[in-house]
Amino acid sequence: MKQDLGLNKDDFMKLFIAQLQYQDPLKPQDASAMLDQLSQMSLVEQSYNSNTALNNLLTAQNNSTTMNSVSFIGKNVKANGNAIAFDGQLHPYLQFSSSVPATSATVTISDASGRIVRTETLGAQTVGDASFSWDGRDTSGALLPAGKYTFSVNETPTSGAPVAATTYTTGRIDGVSFVNGVPMLLIGPVSIALSDVISVNVPASSA
Repeated sequence: MKQDLGLNKDDFMKLFIAQLQYQDPLKPQDASAMLDQLSQMSLVEQSYNSNTALNNLLTAQNNSTTMNSVSFIGKNVKANGNAIAFDGQLHPYLQFSSSVPATSATVTISDASGRIVRTETLGAQTVGDASFSWDGRDTSGALLPAGKYTFSVNETPTSGAPVAATTYTTGRIDGVSFVNGVPMLLIGPVSIALSDVISVNVPASSA
């Protein structure tokens, strides 16, 4: 912080004393000018102390956020997003929410490259939360490899144009990574920002 401000109070005082030592005895420093310099030194000290206090506050906040993110490990979360963490075995539940009643809905699943691997047509949907259990297979029935996938849900309402349902990323947190100092929750290959988390619950087996 001293480098950011250029001078701190100690540097300022050294310059002030040197000025008094080398002033012309026949032309002493004007008293008002000395008061101005002392006032400037006080402002420099206040700025330095304020910035130090702010840095300490930010450090404490970052440490708190880091500890908070670690506490998510082992818990199930629901977050804004459309990512799927498929482990190659368990059937993930794709959760979404409908804003209007729909006569049908189409679930589209894509791999990490954006290639569509599966589409599934669902029946009528009511307003609110719903889910689709994906068996991890593509349209031809072949089991897909473990990895990160994404999905979307487009619905045909009882009246009006097709609408996209709100999708969620869900699963159990198994780790935390840091991107530029910012903690990200991990569900396998899927990263979730803390700000995207909607709900958290402890698995029944861990309660």
